[in-house]
Amino acid sequence: INMLDFVFAVDDSVTWHMMNLLKNRSHYSFLKVFGPKQISTVQNYGAGIYYNTLVPCNGRMIKYGVISTDTLIDDLLHWKTLYVAGRLQKPVKILTQNENSKLQAALVSNLKSAVTAAFLMLPESFSEEDLYMQIAGLSYSGDFRMIIGEDRLKVQNIVKPNVPHFQKLYSNILQDCPQVVYKHHLGRLEASIDKSPEGQFAQLMALPRTLQQKITSLVDPPGKNRDVEEILLQVAHDPECGFVVHQGRPRSV
Repeated sequence: INMLDFVFAVDDSVTWHMMNLLKNRSHYSFLKVFGPKQISTVQNYGAGIYYNTLVPCNGRMIKYGVISTDTLIDDLLHWKTLYVAGRLQKPVKILTQNENSKLQAALVSNLKSAVTAAFLMLPESFSEEDLYMQIAGLSYSGDFRMIIGEDRLKVQNIVKPNVPHFQKLYSNILQDCPQVVYKHHLGRLEASIDKSPEGQFAQLMALPRTLQQKITSLVDPPGKNRDVEEILLQVAHDPECGFVVHQGRPRSV
């Protein structure tokens, strides 16, 4: 049985860890001796998430990560690490969610960004499964155009059994997308993506900020100091535009 992976987004990490240490001290590594403030400091490194692993729960093993709500929103909007945002581009079960309108908006923004990035990396027309494969592969390392063997199987194993869940997750966004005819009752979409420089430029300008910056650093030689808009316009004219986008995205897995 696969280990269940939980993520808790919390508004106050220090208080959360303090309460959890009182209830579940055994879940923590040696860091527990340093207390909740030090655990929260460690949490802020890297992807901004602290994991307790190999936790026995109801007869099986689980792991759970703790991330601050602000850090999660930042990753969803800007893809700073794509660590949690990448997971939330795939079907997950949200067990409970408070009425945080900023978080709600950021969750939708993350899905829209995933679709935009996938459109840039896909050919002019493609199947619904192609779209979900590209989205599911966004946070994987390596060149997804050449992904073979085990890595490709990993992505296929995420998508193929879960197509209805991907449809549910993305149907509203695709129905609102003028470039896609989404025939939900037939379970398929017909896409015709604008691959003109103007169309690609509009999509590049809609990408999360961190991805725009990484694309910029890939194609702009040091010392030129051109603005992001000018560089993205150059990328939009590049026949390898989709490959440049792929090279720029953060790798979280």
